[in-house]
Amino acid sequence: MEALSQLLPFLFLIAIMYFVIIRPQQKEAKEKQAMIEALAKGDKVVTNGGFIVVIHKVEEKFLSVKMNDDTIVKIAKDAIARKYEDEA
Repeated sequence: MEALSQLLPFLFLIAIMYFVIIRPQQKEAKEKQAMIEALAKGDKVVTNGGFIVVIHKVEEKFLSVKMNDDTIVKIAKDAIARKYEDEA
């Protein structure tokens, strides 16, 4: 009985860490993965490097993106930070 009362604070701290840190990170990762899977040609996205690009072609692990009218580059899907929303 005494051992259980000594372990109870540790179990409480682990539960708090799960609900405050781990669970929100897992939810955010799932939302980002769903956003990446839903990307289509013509979508504007922001890369981890801060570039705003337009998706030219969607491949299995990579995206071909247009940086301007003449430049098309290939980037990894993991390099996408978020979709770009015009603030106009």
